[in-house]
Amino acid sequence: MLLRGVLLALQALQLAGALDLPAGSCAFEESTCGFDSVLASLPWILNEEGHYIYVDTSFGKQGEKAVLLSPDLQAEEWSCLRLVYQITTSSESLSDPSQLNLYMRFEDESFDRMLWSAKEPSDSWLIASLDLQNSSKKFKILIEGVLGQGNTASIALFEIKMTTGYCIECDFEENHLCGFVNRWNPNVNWFVGGGSIRNVHSILPQDHTFKSELGHYMYVDSVYVKHFQEVAQLISPLTTAPMAGCLSFYYQIQQGNDNVFSLYTRDVAGLYEEIWKADRPGNAAWNLAEVEFNAPYPMEVIFEVAFNGPKGGYVALDDISFSPVHCQNQTELLFSAVEASCNFEQDLCNFYQDKEGPGWTRVKVKPNMYRAGDHTTGLGYYLLANTKFTSQPGYIGRLYGPSLPGNLQYCLRFHYAIYGFLKMSDTLAVYIFEENHVVQEKIWSVLESPRGVWMQAEITFKKPMPTKVVFMSLCKSFWDCGLVALDDITIQLGSCSSSEKLPPPPGECTFEQDECTFTQEKRNRSSWHRRRGETPTSYTGPKGDHTTGVGYYMYIEASHMVYGQKARLLSRPLRGVSGKHCLTFFYHMYGGGTGLLSVYLKKEEDSEESLLWRRRGEQSISWLRALIEYSCERQHQIIFEAIRGVSIRSDIAIDDVKFQAGPCGEMEDTTQQSSGYSEDLNEIEY
Repeated sequence: MLLRGVLLALQALQLAGALDLPAGSCAFEESTCGFDSVLASLPWILNEEGHYIYVDTSFGKQGEKAVLLSPDLQAEEWSCLRLVYQITTSSESLSDPSQLNLYMRFEDESFDRMLWSAKEPSDSWLIASLDLQNSSKKFKILIEGVLGQGNTASIALFEIKMTTGYCIECDFEENHLCGFVNRWNPNVNWFVGGGSIRNVHSILPQDHTFKSELGHYMYVDSVYVKHFQEVAQLISPLTTAPMAGCLSFYYQIQQGNDNVFSLYTRDVAGLYEEIWKADRPGNAAWNLAEVEFNAPYPMEVIFEVAFNGPKGGYVALDDISFSPVHCQNQTELLFSAVEASCNFEQDLCNFYQDKEGPGWTRVKVKPNMYRAGDHTTGLGYYLLANTKFTSQPGYIGRLYGPSLPGNLQYCLRFHYAIYGFLKMSDTLAVYIFEENHVVQEKIWSVLESPRGVWMQAEITFKKPMPTKVVFMSLCKSFWDCGLVALDDITIQLGSCSSSEKLPPPPGECTFEQDECTFTQEKRNRSSWHRRRGETPTSYTGPKGDHTTGVGYYMYIEASHMVYGQKARLLSRPLRGVSGKHCLTFFYHMYGGGTGLLSVYLKKEEDSEESLLWRRRGEQSISWLRALIEYSCERQHQIIFEAIRGVSIRSDIAIDDVKFQAGPCGEMEDTTQQSSGYSEDLNEIEY
């Protein structure tokens, strides 16, 4: 169990610098420093003796919210926001505790971005550290407390502090120790050194920051070691924004033969990876270490010392810093997610294929009722391996990706669709090609999936040597060939499962978990329904969702409605801001009796609704992308309205709704009717 090491929790109550805090900060000594309670919610109360603000059940009841809004802020450089807080509750109400949420509100966005959320009750102050990426846009910090169950539920804020720099940086001069915590061990622990602290068992150094006895650092001493391989861990705050560059720190090791000083990363799944180890004791002075650090997803940095006995001396640590520039000794090939990904709308990007045979062809299909379009928009390009074109049994078409640096974890995602083939297994496979050893290893292959549906695959892999991803399509025999389609390949750093633990992207809804913040005016058999797989009625509706092919979407079931009946899906109220907004979503309108799909804008206090977009009748068997650009400076809602057509073959579906600030940047999609595929240079029809 992680406990706050010596003084780590108690010292948080003594945070200094209250009289000279930077913008976006407050110690709540005599005022709230420009942070204001939102009138429509419960008020935050400033404690009479200062030191903190709070909200509790004496002012509100379960489920009520208290919202605190900062003044206008700007982070032109990377910044760290630290929040010292406490959530308390009675023991009988642990099933529904209070919750503290922190959002970022940009001036040009109609929605708030959740940065962090906590609901763990504690009997002491806790510290949250949040990285804020540099941006030229102004923003506000919004802190929301939601009261939980029980008569003694309360939420308190002791300090908010926003400083320039990264949250994993620390010189250990402030009492909160930058949110670093010690993993408690009965015998060996990290302690604060320097200042007035002395230890009779070891001759401890002066700190590195001030190079005097006034400064502070962290140290761990072997004098209390009682067992072989006693371990002390100092754990950084969890990173909350992607970063890559050089992590540096200063250290001292005394009597290095009996201790091991290592640096690890640990992700939210608990996976450790060693990224540095002291290979020599060093000298009596402070030694500089520089380590390549990649954190594409949330992770902690752990400084670990293992002692083999009580004569292992001490290890001291100071001045941890980070730079987005790679270390001076960086010689490895750098990774770019943009260069390693492709949606094939313009060309093959950095992918290429064997010159032998027809292989993969870049094609597009216009909306029609017989053949699905691409996954990106429903109207664009994708890759097609047509094994019918070869008379060679066992024919293989290979598509190679760009070179990927070794010793990094990657998440590969792509969409594929299979047509034909009596036996689907191994018709599409993914291999890892190790360039240095000319070795190929299969990491994924198709087993069985719905035919003609865009399915998402995701694979996590890591190899020590530089590699390439290879997609292979296979025709096993002359009598069993078909079509293999490939689109929207992305390669990112980190594990594919890590994104599941992140807050949902703001302004987006895939309907995978629920209906997000959408509501309905009424709920019955003729409402919008959340569904996965095919719709019950044949010859209408999608075969699968747009996100993954096996996930959820929203649709109307025409067999439960009468001609002309409406179903309306409403967004939550969106804040009015100046400038343009872009709404994107995917819609599916397939069926001979398909009716009408419309998108309306409803402004606050207006009885009339403005039509933004409309499609009438059957459009395609594919999911098609809609782009809607609009402006609204008042609070408003977006309404999706589907009207049932003349027959039961009138199911209408939507998926992957996304609100973005700024213009769409692309032309509005069109719905032309056509059959067959069109390639770059000629027409291909099947």
